[in-house]
Amino acid sequence: MTESVPTEVRRERMLGLLMEQEFARVAELAEVFGVSSVTVRADLDALEEQGRIRRVRGGAVVAGPLPRTEPSFELSLGTAAVEKAQIARAAARLVGSGESVMMGAGTTTAYVARELVARADLTEVTVFTNGLRTALELEPALPRFAVVLTGGSLRRQQHSLVDPLGGKLIEGVRVDTVFIGCGGVHPDDGVTNVNLPDAEMKQRMLRCGARRILVADSAKLGATSMAPICALSDIDLLITGEAADPQLVAVLRERGLKVELAG
Repeated sequence: MTESVPTEVRRERMLGLLMEQEFARVAELAEVFGVSSVTVRADLDALEEQGRIRRVRGGAVVAGPLPRTEPSFELSLGTAAVEKAQIARAAARLVGSGESVMMGAGTTTAYVARELVARADLTEVTVFTNGLRTALELEPALPRFAVVLTGGSLRRQQHSLVDPLGGKLIEGVRVDTVFIGCGGVHPDDGVTNVNLPDAEMKQRMLRCGARRILVADSAKLGATSMAPICALSDIDLLITGEAADPQLVAVLRERGLKVELAG
């Protein structure tokens, strides 16, 4: 990142990093965001004035509980469970024997993994994933499937493997289909995620796929989360639930996004 990044965007990303780590030093933030220590201090002062962080010696911490904290995997797993299962069933039908698949971490993709395992006709499928729970969902399909974990550093909230070293294994890998979930799908803001590390992994995964499929329950449509993943044009198909707002679906289709309603 460089100083060419808009100030407000940089500050939002800085806040996201603080939410991840709980504490960060000025020197660390300067290195991560490619700006000077003076710029970092100005950003932290602005965030403190907004009541979003608290300055401490050498750095900053998040100022108490934030209203938009990331839910745990376990909490998200039970949200819109029926709809996610329907979305996953539609997604799993798109995979054929002998194909390769890459799956981002998340609850909806974990449902997709479950539905792939349930398809007894599928054989010789290779799946790459950075989600530990997704890998465990796939384990019963061994040896019909080959399951490859990306490696990297473990995030507790989503049981996901991210940087450092999160993307090394998939560099140069090409797969038939990539499945990712998200925190929001917006006609103007594109596809976004609730945290930066997983968003960056999903960006890398999308570059690996011949076909890129977004699986998102209807509540995600029209929402915007903190971390950008990609533009709508970078997705070949969105699979969502029949409860999706028809007007939002129409707008997304007008913007060129192919949308399938699963139910």
